[in-house]
Amino acid sequence: MDQLRAIKYFTKVVETGSFTKAASTFNVPPSSLSRRVADLEKSLGATLLKRSTRIVKLTEVGQIYYNDIKQILNQLEQSNETVRSYQTTPMGRLRISSMVGFGNMILLPLLDEFSELYPEIILDVSLSDELSALGRDDVDIAIRGGYAPNERVLAIRLMDNGFIPVASPSYLDKFGMPKNVMELKEHNGLYFKAPSGPMPWLCNIDGQWHDVSGPAVTISNSGSWLMKKACDGEGILMSTKWALGSYLESGQLQELKFEDKLAISQHADMAVYLLYQKQRYLVPKVKAAVDFLVERIKVNE
Repeated sequence: MDQLRAIKYFTKVVETGSFTKAASTFNVPPSSLSRRVADLEKSLGATLLKRSTRIVKLTEVGQIYYNDIKQILNQLEQSNETVRSYQTTPMGRLRISSMVGFGNMILLPLLDEFSELYPEIILDVSLSDELSALGRDDVDIAIRGGYAPNERVLAIRLMDNGFIPVASPSYLDKFGMPKNVMELKEHNGLYFKAPSGPMPWLCNIDGQWHDVSGPAVTISNSGSWLMKKACDGEGILMSTKWALGSYLESGQLQELKFEDKLAISQHADMAVYLLYQKQRYLVPKVKAAVDFLVERIKVNE
């Protein structure tokens, strides 16, 4: 039995939910594909699929086998692509994942320029603030904010990602400028909602962390909406300098400066990181994108 072919047949049946559709993909008779999958089950001594006249479903052990084998097939395809693409023109589908705010404000405009330089690369870009694993989610490049991830990937520090407190002149005229971080507890707060929950206002005073968050008036995962509310004088907002740049320059918002520095996490060295798997850098499309983004973003930091 050609086990690799049988495994590919099996995974395609799972993904399409049909022996007929899977067979059509490989341009083979459904009966032939079905026999190979049955041979695979026989060699493993386990039933991987529940078959009926209408649907095909995974058994419990089939689900476990599919999860494991899918990762292996992805790695095999990546290895094959590395060999095929070595020292060739950057081309093919490039999968990039980025946090939403950074993606909209910085990444996407740069990718327009990148597409002009490399027209044979098809960009497949996903914006999400959910944390994910490169290998599991089949992504070539990920851009994330926070601290250096504990993953077996290469992480390039692109720029600082520290948060600063800001408010509009109208808000400060109405409620007054807080004289110290502890007075923030008396001020209206606009909070960005991360996957782990609303980001607090924290401060380290004499080696001890304090939560100085004021009462929340709005909590959202939409940074642009929170920014608008801050400009409208509805509260104090903690955000990154790269996101606040134009608002600070125009005077719509102003930074609140205190003797004690504020943060949204007790972790040090908050930054924006570009992540990729080491072996993927050999693929021309990945190398081109990594080099381009690092050059463009770091030079403008």
